[in-house]
Amino acid sequence: MSRTVLITGASAGIGAALARTYAAQGWNLILTARREGPLQALADELTAAHPLTATVIPEDLSDPAAPERLVAAVTARGLTIDGLVNNAGFSRVTGFLATDLTAHRAMIQVMLTAPIELSRLLLPGMVERGFGRVLNVASLAGQMPATGGDTLYGPIKSFLIKASQGLHLETRGTGVHVTVLNPGYTLTEFHDVNGSRDQVSKAYPAWMWMDAARVARIGYDACEANRPSVTPGVMNNVMGGLARFLPDSMALNMVANHAKRLDRI
Repeated sequence: MSRTVLITGASAGIGAALARTYAAQGWNLILTARREGPLQALADELTAAHPLTATVIPEDLSDPAAPERLVAAVTARGLTIDGLVNNAGFSRVTGFLATDLTAHRAMIQVMLTAPIELSRLLLPGMVERGFGRVLNVASLAGQMPATGGDTLYGPIKSFLIKASQGLHLETRGTGVHVTVLNPGYTLTEFHDVNGSRDQVSKAYPAWMWMDAARVARIGYDACEANRPSVTPGVMNNVMGGLARFLPDSMALNMVANHAKRLDRI
């Protein structure tokens, strides 16, 4: 039986890598992001390579009405969503006070509110059918103390981690799997968009970076195995583990030094 997955933020980076991973595993795709051109190019690439259907629905999740509008568009096409990948996101590294309130609202809407609303809209149908997959893309930053500069990013990802864990417990035994994926530094356009590419490239050696395709496959496999959480990479797991056990003052000093190296504060 063919399954269909909705992937947000699918136009580039980890989102596009996840689309390629799900396509390779035989899933039909519903791809959404703000930019229609890259979405359509990805859909054309994947339908040429695999026997699947790929539906493109451009949407801006910073609009509070977007989740309901997106689900309505899917329903109008007669499609059933068996999997949901909440991947859309961005960051602002210019500092809390130097960032416009509109951008803060957009971050919270795209990365916190929209994933929760989409999950609430789609999980009841998954539970009723006895099958579903929800993969929330958080970040290693959600396991670390918050940093200055990109002040809201880590806390938003921490929320998503905790919410995913709660949903994982709540859907046990229903046939629905909920997993949160916590990537560390990944080779994507993410740091180009937020303007930190030069800084992070200088601050961290090549061995700390992971390929988006590898991260996507780790996330996919973890969700299929119904793992509540997965953090790709040995070093990322070490750092996440240390952050839980270090005294608060030491951990905060550590991330403050990190921010200074990136010229964020």
